[in-house]
Amino acid sequence: MRLNANSLSTNLFVTGMVLVMVFLLPWIDRRVCRKMGLNLEGGISRNPKAETMLKMRQSILASIFLIYMLMLSWIVFFSRSASRDYQVHVALYEDLQSAVKIDYGIFDVIRILFTKGFREAMSHIQIVNTANITQVYMNIMLFVPMGYMLPYISGWFRAKVRIRPAVACFLISFGIENLQLITRRGFYDMDDLVSNTIGGIIGQFLFISVAYVVTHPNWRKELKSYRRWKKNARERTLYPFARKMGLSRTALLATNEEEIWDFYVMKLGFRLIKQIVPLDQPGTDMLLEMGKYQIEIHCSNTTEVLKQQSLTLTARHLKPIIRRLNLNGIDTGSIQQDPYTGLRCIHFAGPDHVMITVIER
Repeated sequence: MRLNANSLSTNLFVTGMVLVMVFLLPWIDRRVCRKMGLNLEGGISRNPKAETMLKMRQSILASIFLIYMLMLSWIVFFSRSASRDYQVHVALYEDLQSAVKIDYGIFDVIRILFTKGFREAMSHIQIVNTANITQVYMNIMLFVPMGYMLPYISGWFRAKVRIRPAVACFLISFGIENLQLITRRGFYDMDDLVSNTIGGIIGQFLFISVAYVVTHPNWRKELKSYRRWKKNARERTLYPFARKMGLSRTALLATNEEEIWDFYVMKLGFRLIKQIVPLDQPGTDMLLEMGKYQIEIHCSNTTEVLKQQSLTLTARHLKPIIRRLNLNGIDTGSIQQDPYTGLRCIHFAGPDHVMITVIER
């Protein structure tokens, strides 16, 4: 991804774009959303037209990212003409090493830094080619917005913000380098691949430390609570296995098999995995499944009145779920706010005094 590293205008443009996107965008986003009564933390918004406004916000953010991608495409492809030969450069940071001349070994310079001071240590370092250094800087800065904007506009990237943006930046950079090789519009350069990935990593951590902090005012309270829990949880039994565990099955009590079949299978869409008739007690045990989630139902086939029960599910979007439930004759009422997480949720009743809650995540 060879750029015109000597162009001051290109350097200033890319640096300015990064600074505006990283520091100004979340501040404007928070101010506008707060003024319009929009909740960015998943809760209920004060604005009655919040759904439309949030979709408009998402479209604006996607447009900003599209403009950035068009600028990136112009810089790496359309601003240059095709060369005659295919060009490959695989020696990692060879140009950067030749751009800096050091009188002594790097460890000697570090020793001088701590014994004689910064100025004396820098006197033994001489920059002989600023273009190569600027080239590395440009390739890093070009992908900072990529690592920053991907989790900003996509919940999928936010779910694994320490991994997915960096991997995406590496794959996109890998694709760019291959396209440059195929079209002969630049080098296939390992330096660029590494620099772009570093830029993506910087961008994703800037999102965590700037954008998330600005748009989520309660982050200090959440972080403090998380650190307190983690400190105490290290000594607990299941903590080392927490990332590889998940809650997949819950149990309910029921009184009528036909009602269970009609509601959970015919209306909600669960699949009957197994049905067991115990020999030592009356009734039927049923195992229902949908995706990775299972419900174990103990049906007594009696007329007894059961106590209040609850079933909680999570989903990414509530609106289409509400429409499908209403089509099947299930009333969900209005969207409410979960008292524990502050996220949006809906409630609807199932057979045998079961209150089902769907939380939007």
